[in-house]
Amino acid sequence: MTQHPDASAHLARTPDWSATGGLAPGASAAPTAAPESVRAEAASPAQPVLGTTPRRRSAALTVLAVLGFALVGVVALLVALYLLVGLGPAGVVVGGVMALVPLAIVFAGIRWIDRWEPEPRGALAFAFLWGAGVSVLIALVVDAEIQSIVAGIDADPGAVEFLGAAVQAPIVEELGKGLGVLLLFWFVRRHFDGPVDGIVYAATVAGGFAFTENILYFGTQLAEGGLLSAGTIEIFLIRGLMSPFAHVMFTAFIGVALGFAARHVGAVAGVLLFLLGAVPAILLHAFWNGALLFVGDFYGYYVVVQVPMFLLAVWFVVLLRRQEQRLTAERLAEYAAVGWFHPQEVAMLATPAGRRTAQAWAARHGVAGLMRAFVRDATRLAHARQRILGDRDRIGAQLDEAELLQRVARSRHALMTGRVTP
Repeated sequence: MTQHPDASAHLARTPDWSATGGLAPGASAAPTAAPESVRAEAASPAQPVLGTTPRRRSAALTVLAVLGFALVGVVALLVALYLLVGLGPAGVVVGGVMALVPLAIVFAGIRWIDRWEPEPRGALAFAFLWGAGVSVLIALVVDAEIQSIVAGIDADPGAVEFLGAAVQAPIVEELGKGLGVLLLFWFVRRHFDGPVDGIVYAATVAGGFAFTENILYFGTQLAEGGLLSAGTIEIFLIRGLMSPFAHVMFTAFIGVALGFAARHVGAVAGVLLFLLGAVPAILLHAFWNGALLFVGDFYGYYVVVQVPMFLLAVWFVVLLRRQEQRLTAERLAEYAAVGWFHPQEVAMLATPAGRRTAQAWAARHGVAGLMRAFVRDATRLAHARQRILGDRDRIGAQLDEAELLQRVARSRHALMTGRVTP
């Protein structure tokens, strides 16, 4: 059995309740039958009265997380200082307040996408800081270098503007944002289970980038025309209300590509799919920026082209979410067949209506947080099982499954009896 660091010591005191206990990694087999005590309690649906034990984290992962947050935090501060010097305190504050509007819209969309199997908050925080800081710094540095080169040659201003907007910006910005998603693909593989997760991480990175970029645009316009000028109102309307998801739609292609890579290939081979996803991301970004330079009626173009593209993207996300729900139902049904869950629990855990009913009941009894923990652990268990069936135990899928089975079994015992097992 492949193990991550410190796995041996942990498994020494942990029963091997994994679905593939005793089998070679990647072997397809039905889950191991639940112990009699668990089977007896699963004979009837559990009612929540107590939570579950927290997951242990390896020291190496903790060190990497601290270093990663330190890096993106420092870079974000440097970018904030750059904005402060360029726009002044008033421009940063007022522009920042204005930029919170599209950011809130993006966050609402991310939460809707991420409701089925929420990603770790730490990973999402890193993604946002990468987008708001590191990817912006990459774009600024590259732009400064190119501007210095252009200044030394006799170039047509119109051509320079077009190349900057339709070529340079799409390539540099999408690769800069995508690199953050790729790092998450490498370092949080346990929580990168498919295209939906890829979209969530990509959208969070893109939302961070757009937030900083919007502060720059809004602050610059405020300095030129004031808060109530026609130019400020129009740029807020276009960037803040009409196209808050523009960057999200571009970078989502990279997230989807890495999401498929997470299911089918290793961490190294994922680079190829990252580059493959970057191609449509760059092209769509170039199409958006280029059209703004040539289209006379922007609002007509927006209704005819951009709105249908956005609706198509929403439809695609809905299909991916339904796939996640089917996966959860299929994997948990396998556990229910050997005694880990009651069939009614599978219906509760694997359908939006079942979850809403359970959460409503839990809220009335003051245990909403405990119900969320139970649902989260069971959903992660389904994804751990899927990783095992996809021969992805190199990232600790069997250990995850064993731990989650313990947590689910202990939770049920607590939910049924109100007592914590040692």
